[in-house]
Amino acid sequence: MTATITDITVTTIDGKEKPLADYAGSVLLIVNVASRCGFTPQYTGLEQLYRQYHAQGLEVLAFPSNDYGGQEPGTNEEIVQFCSTKYDVTFPLFDKVHAKGGQQHPLYARLTTVDSAGDVAWNFEKFLVNKQGEVVARFKSAVKPDAPELISAIERELEK
Repeated sequence: MTATITDITVTTIDGKEKPLADYAGSVLLIVNVASRCGFTPQYTGLEQLYRQYHAQGLEVLAFPSNDYGGQEPGTNEEIVQFCSTKYDVTFPLFDKVHAKGGQQHPLYARLTTVDSAGDVAWNFEKFLVNKQGEVVARFKSAVKPDAPELISAIERELEK
């Protein structure tokens, strides 16, 4: 049996507990994000993906992390402000998490044990999760949201 993420509960950016089981039946793109990273402009592409595919069942879930170069030092309120004013983000944002290390969030512990790629290497690494909560693909930070390989993987999962 493939490990799923449906038994994990996360915290929204406004402090509410959110079971990932609530997303059963949706395709998820889980991304660790940061406001002061060279990849930060990917927020634009992530929002475009969300707007284009949300009605078909895609959810983009963004988890701010300060693990990589201290590039997400802000409070949750500052992160929301930044994402909404600079990038018009409407997809769900979550509480700041550790994507690696001794305090790694259980979600990232599960995501990174599914394949042999190991720890998240940098901000804006993307995990594609199918409708059953199984990780089906992983994309490094340099893979932009509009990359053909990412879009085709999303469309394949939405069609299932």
